[in-house]
Amino acid sequence: MSTDVRTTCPYCGVGCGVVATADGRGGAAIRGDADHPANAGRLCSKGTALGETLGDHGRLLYPEIGGRRVTWDAALDRVADGFRNALRDHGPTSVALYVSGQLLTEDYYAANKLTKAVLGSANIDSNSRLCMSSAVAAHQRSFGEDLVPGIYSDLELADLVVLVGSNLAWCHPVLHQRMLAARAVRPGLRIVVVDPRWTATCEGADQHVPLRPGTDVALFRGLLRHVGGEGPDVAAVAAECGLDAAEISAFYDAWRDTPRVVTLFSQGVNQSSQGTDKANAIINCHVQTGRIGLPGAGPFSITGQPNAMGGREVGALSSMLAAHLDWSRPGDVRRLADFWGTSVLPAAPGLKAVQLLDAVAAGQIKALWIIGTNPAVSLPEAARMRRAMAGCELLVVSECVPSDTADLAHVRLPALAWGEKDGTVTNSERVISRQRAFLPAPGEARPDWQALAAVAARLGRADAFAWAGPRDIFAEHANLSGYDNGGARVFDISGLADLDYDAMEPTRWPAPASGARPERLVVAGTTPSGPARIVPTPPRPAAQPATAEYPFILMTGRVRDQWHTMTRTGRTPRLFQHWPEPTVAIHPDDAPANGSLLRIVGGGGAGGETVLRVRHDTGQRRGTLFAPMHWTSRFCGAARVNDVTGAAVDPISGQPDLKHAPVRIEPYAAAWHGFVISRAEPPPDLAEWCALIPLGTGAVAGWRAELAGTGDPADAAARIEAWGAGPGAWLRLQDSSAGLLRLARVEAGRLDLVLFMGPTAALPPREWLAGLIQHDSLTLPDRRTLLAGRPASGPAPEPSVCVCHGVGASTIADAVQSGCGSVDAVGVRTLAGTGCGSCRPEIARIVSQCLVPA
Repeated sequence: MSTDVRTTCPYCGVGCGVVATADGRGGAAIRGDADHPANAGRLCSKGTALGETLGDHGRLLYPEIGGRRVTWDAALDRVADGFRNALRDHGPTSVALYVSGQLLTEDYYAANKLTKAVLGSANIDSNSRLCMSSAVAAHQRSFGEDLVPGIYSDLELADLVVLVGSNLAWCHPVLHQRMLAARAVRPGLRIVVVDPRWTATCEGADQHVPLRPGTDVALFRGLLRHVGGEGPDVAAVAAECGLDAAEISAFYDAWRDTPRVVTLFSQGVNQSSQGTDKANAIINCHVQTGRIGLPGAGPFSITGQPNAMGGREVGALSSMLAAHLDWSRPGDVRRLADFWGTSVLPAAPGLKAVQLLDAVAAGQIKALWIIGTNPAVSLPEAARMRRAMAGCELLVVSECVPSDTADLAHVRLPALAWGEKDGTVTNSERVISRQRAFLPAPGEARPDWQALAAVAARLGRADAFAWAGPRDIFAEHANLSGYDNGGARVFDISGLADLDYDAMEPTRWPAPASGARPERLVVAGTTPSGPARIVPTPPRPAAQPATAEYPFILMTGRVRDQWHTMTRTGRTPRLFQHWPEPTVAIHPDDAPANGSLLRIVGGGGAGGETVLRVRHDTGQRRGTLFAPMHWTSRFCGAARVNDVTGAAVDPISGQPDLKHAPVRIEPYAAAWHGFVISRAEPPPDLAEWCALIPLGTGAVAGWRAELAGTGDPADAAARIEAWGAGPGAWLRLQDSSAGLLRLARVEAGRLDLVLFMGPTAALPPREWLAGLIQHDSLTLPDRRTLLAGRPASGPAPEPSVCVCHGVGASTIADAVQSGCGSVDAVGVRTLAGTGCGSCRPEIARIVSQCLVPA
C-alpha cells in the first residue's frame, strides 16, 4: 500500500509543504500539505505539476569521465587527484566549489566544510549570489547579522503592503494568494507595487509606481526624509525616478499614515549594482519609524530558491563562515577551526561568483566543482563564462540531468533529485522543514553530501566526514550554531541537535537549547544582539548605463510556470502552455511587429547576442525590455539571455546587475519562419533559430519546434524534410513564388510530422495540429484540412491561461460575455483560477478588458 510522505516543494523560497504518495512505478501523486505553516495546502502551478517531473528519463545515472561511464571509485579518485595536484602546485586559492540553493542544508554543510576545512580555501560560492546576496549584505549592515525580521503572516496582518521589484503573483504565487485572501477579509489592506513594469501583480494592486529602472534608492531616500519630517523635494525625486510627483506624494503619504507596513522586496532590488543600498534604503525607513519586527510591519526579503536561507546558515558563500560566524568578529575564525578540528581554515573571504569565474578565465582556478546549478546559462556574460569553464584544467559537475554546464565537464557525477534525497531546507521566513525521500535512487545516483565526504576521505579527512547519513550532518550543524555562542549570534538551532530527525516538524529559528525563540526579530529597531543601524545610502549612478550605441535597458526575470534553466520544469509539457517560447517584452512604440524576431546585442562589456520573439507590452516603459532567463541550448540555444548581460556587480554584495543591462536591438533578418510538430524529438539545431516545446503526455507526447533562419529557405526545408524522413505518405502544399511550404507525413493512418514554412511569422495556430500528433489515427475531415492548419468545423484549441484546468483566453472571454463579471464567477463557470490561483491576475485582466464598453 502506498504511504503519504510529508516533504517540501523544491522550487521557490516560500517553502511550501507537499504530500507525496508514490505509485510504485517511479511516479507519485502530489498535493499540498494542509498542515504546513507556509502554504496550508496551497500549491502554485509548478508545485501542482511536480508529479510530472519525476522519473529517470533523460537523467544522468552513472559517473562519467570524458563522457565515458566509469565506476564511482574511478570518478572520485579523479576528482580528489585533481584537487590534490592543484593544491600542491598552486595553493588553496587555485581550487573552488560553486554550489546551489537547490541543495539541501546537509549537502550545503558538507560542501562548505570540504572547501574551508579540508581544501583550506574560501572559494566556495553559490548561485544564491545571483539571488539574494544583496539582501544578506543589507541585513548584516543594518542588524549586524543576516536576520530576516518578519514572517509570512505579516503580509496578512499589515494595512499596507509595498512590493518592490517583486512580481509576487508569478514568482511566489502562494504568498500572493495568501495576501489577496487576507484583503478579501479586510478590504482596508492596501497593496502598492513599485516596479518599472506593469506585471501580473499590478492587476490586484491599489497603486503601481512605475519608477525608472535603478532609481529605487532615490525613491526610498525621499521616503525616509518624508517620514522623518524633513520634507523632501518631491518634484526632484519624481524627476529622478521618471514619475509624476502626485504618484510619489500619494505613496509617501500612505506609508507615513499607516503604522502597519510591510515592504517586501525581491530580485528587482537585489539583482543590481546598487542592490545592497536599495535594500538598506528600504530597511532604513522601517528602522527609523519603528515599523519593524511587529505584527504586520517590517522589511521582508523574499528569496528565490528553496534553500537559499539554508546556504546562508551553513556559510556556503565565499563571504560567510558557517553558523553566522564572521571573519570580522574577533575569535570567530578560531571558534570554527576548533569545532572542525582544522588548521587550514582560511583567514579571509574568498571569491564571489563573478570573480570566481573571472579567476577561472584567467587560469588562476585550476580545479572547479559545480554542484546543482547551471552557471553556463545563469551567470552574466554567459558566453564568456562558458569559454572559461571549457578551459579549466579540471571541471567537475554534479547534476541530475544534462545541462549546458554539465556538457563542459571532465567529470560528471550523477546526483539524487527531489523525491530521492533526504534532508532539510529553510524558507524565507526562517522555517526549517524536512525534505523527505519517497522514491528510490535511480541508476547509480548518490546524494551530494556522500560524494563530498568521499573526496574529503581521499584527501585524508575521513574522520571529519564520518557521517552515517543526513541526520548526523544536521546534528553537527545544529551543535555548531550553539558552539561558544552565549547569545552572541541570533542564529542558534542547538535545541534541534537531538530531536527526532525523521519526525521533525517545520520549525522556525532561532531554536537554542535554552532561551527565547522569538517569531519576529529586530523588534522596534532593536535586535537580540543590539540596536539596528540606519545605513547611509548615497546616490550612485548605474554601473551599466544606457549609451547612444546601446540605448535600451534590458531587465531579466521569470515567467509564471518555468523555473531557472528548466532542468526540472522543462520535462513538464503543460508548464509550456502559457508561455511556450523565449520572448522579449517591449513597448509597441519601440518595437518591430508583434510576433517577429528581434536580435538583442549586449553592451557593458557583454558583447554577446540573443534572438527572441517580440511580445508587445504597453506596460513596459519606453526604452526598456524584459526577457525571461529560462531558455538554454536544450530548448533554444540562440535565446540564452545572459549572453547579453554585463558582469557589473554590487561592490558590497557582489551580486550581478541583471536588471539594468544596456543593449541595442535590431530586427532578426529572417528569410523564412516555420514550425514543426512531430512525434520524434527534433534536434535543438534543426534551424538557425529553433525553440523546442514538449507537447502532451502519454506514450506519444510529441514535440513542437518554432523555427527561423536567415539562409535559403529551400535548403532549410530540405534539411528538415531529411530529418523527418520515414515510412508513410507525404502530403505537400507548395507555392515557391510566395515562399510557402506545408508538408505532412502520415503513416498507417496517423500523423507523424508536419512542417509549415513561410516568409513571415504569420502562420496558422499550432494547438490543433499539436493535438493531432498525439492521436493514433486521423479522421477524414482532419486529413482534408490538415495542410490548412485548422479543423474543418468548430473552434480550434488555444494556449492555456489556466494550466491547471487547461482553460484558454477565449473560453474565459466567452464566460464574461455570458454574464460572469468577476474572477470567481469565471471560475465557477470554467474552473479557470480554481487550482493553484497563479493565473487569477491574468483572468482579472481579461475580465476587465471584456467589461470595457465597445
